[in-house]
Amino acid sequence: MNKDTPASARTRGRPRGNPPTRESIVSAAHALFLERGYRGTTLRAVAGAAGVDPALIAYHFGSKKGLFADVMQFQCANALAVDAVLGGDRATLPGRLVDAVTGLWEDADFLRLTAQGEEAAAVIREYLEHELLARLVEFLGGRDATARATAVVTVLGGLIYTRYLNPLPTPAALTPAETCRVLTPVLRAALSPPRVATADAAGRRGAGRP
Repeated sequence: MNKDTPASARTRGRPRGNPPTRESIVSAAHALFLERGYRGTTLRAVAGAAGVDPALIAYHFGSKKGLFADVMQFQCANALAVDAVLGGDRATLPGRLVDAVTGLWEDADFLRLTAQGEEAAAVIREYLEHELLARLVEFLGGRDATARATAVVTVLGGLIYTRYLNPLPTPAALTPAETCRVLTPVLRAALSPPRVATADAAGRRGAGRP
């Protein structure tokens, strides 16, 4: 629990009346994290900006780390909306995946939030694994769904690392459209079910062996 939250506030139940929504608290926290950074933002400051008792923040988010995770998850969910990405034509899914990732990471505010250290890295890992990877496995279905989804997320994770977190000159120099064109064939191959050799094809290969 953040030290800025008084012990008496932590022990109270949900405040009475009609408290502001979680979204209003997240919005106030988002602005402060951008302005002051993770270390410079306190729960008391967020409570003041949102016009609420710190107990309400503690009730909803538990700690500053939990609140920051919600801010990051909110921005991830808005930009990388998994339902929208998976809901279109399967033939164009690879391009939508790349566009969603670059759209999120090209956002200046999101890039500033990702500079907040391990807290930001932990949220990004959790989102990729528990939201994108898990949903892809469900979407693809079949025995090899986990392997195919893992391949996709690995490619996208590589894109994030080499273009944004630790930029390499060549990937970083590409425009988002060029990035999409380069990675779409790779993701299409990863998403495609593996080819199963027929018995006849296997027999022909075997017949040609000494």
